[in-house]
Amino acid sequence: MSRKTWLITGASSGLGKALAEHLLDQGEQVVATASSTQATTELAARHPRTALAVKLDVTDPADREAAVRAAEERFGGIDVLVNNAAIDFIGALEEQRESDYRRLFEVNFFGAVALTRAVLPGMRARRSGTVVNVSSMDGLASLPANGYYSASKFALEGFTEALWQEIEPIGLRAMIIQPGSFRTGIENRTRASGDAIEDYAATAGGFRAMMGSLTPEMFPGDPARAAVAIQQAVTAAQPPHWVVLGSDAQRRIGVKLDLLKAEFEAGSELAYSTDFPGAAEHAVL
Repeated sequence: MSRKTWLITGASSGLGKALAEHLLDQGEQVVATASSTQATTELAARHPRTALAVKLDVTDPADREAAVRAAEERFGGIDVLVNNAAIDFIGALEEQRESDYRRLFEVNFFGAVALTRAVLPGMRARRSGTVVNVSSMDGLASLPANGYYSASKFALEGFTEALWQEIEPIGLRAMIIQPGSFRTGIENRTRASGDAIEDYAATAGGFRAMMGSLTPEMFPGDPARAAVAIQQAVTAAQPPHWVVLGSDAQRRIGVKLDLLKAEFEAGSELAYSTDFPGAAEHAVL
C-alpha cells in the first residue's frame, strides 16, 4: 500500500490528535494543523520525515491557502483531507448569543466547506483523493441545548452527501464520520452561551447543570480505537459513506432512524395526496 498524505484539522487534541499519531505510527505522512501549534509541533518533532505542523485557523482564508500550499510543497499533494476542527456552545436556541452560534458555524461548517474547495482542484487533477468530514451523532439526532452545534453538523452532512455524488464519477471519495461521546477532553472546552431562561430549566437547563459534573468515565469512546477505524474506512476497497463510531452513537442514531421511519411510513398517504393528479410519473427526481 502506497503512503498517503493526510491533512487533519484540529489535530492538537481529541480525535484529530489521536488520528495523526496513529497515522504517523503507521508510516503515513501527516500535515497536522491547529490554530495553536504547540502540540502539533511536538508531534512533528517526533516524526521529522513524515509530519508537518502548520498553523491553521479554518476560518482564516490566508491560513487555509498557506496550509494547502505547505502540504503540496512538502509532500506533493493531499490524498486525504480530514475536516475535524469543531467548537461547541450549549444552551437553548433562544438563550445562545448570536456571536457564539455564528462563530460555531464558521468553524464547524464554513471552514470545512472552504478547505474542501481548496483541496479539490489538486485531487481532481490527480483523479485521486478522499474528503473525510467529521460530523457527530448530533449531526443526525439533535438534542436540546445543543441545537446550533447539531445544525452545523446537519449542514456538514448535507454538504458531504451532495459532494460524494459529484466527485465519485471522477474517482474521488467523500465520507461522513459520526462519532459519539469520546474521551477527548471536550467537556473542558465546551461553554454555555447566553443567560439561562427559567422556562427551559427542564430541557436545556438540565444540560447546563450537567456540564460542571462531567467526568471522562461518562464518555465511552476511545479516540485511539476511533483513529484505527477511520483509517480502515478510508483505505477500504469500497469505502463507506457513513461511519458511526461509538456505542452511544449507534444507539442514538438507531432510535432516530426508527422514529423517522415510523413517521415517514405513517405519512405516506398524506404525502401522495398533495400531488397534482397523475403528476408523480413525470417527477424530475
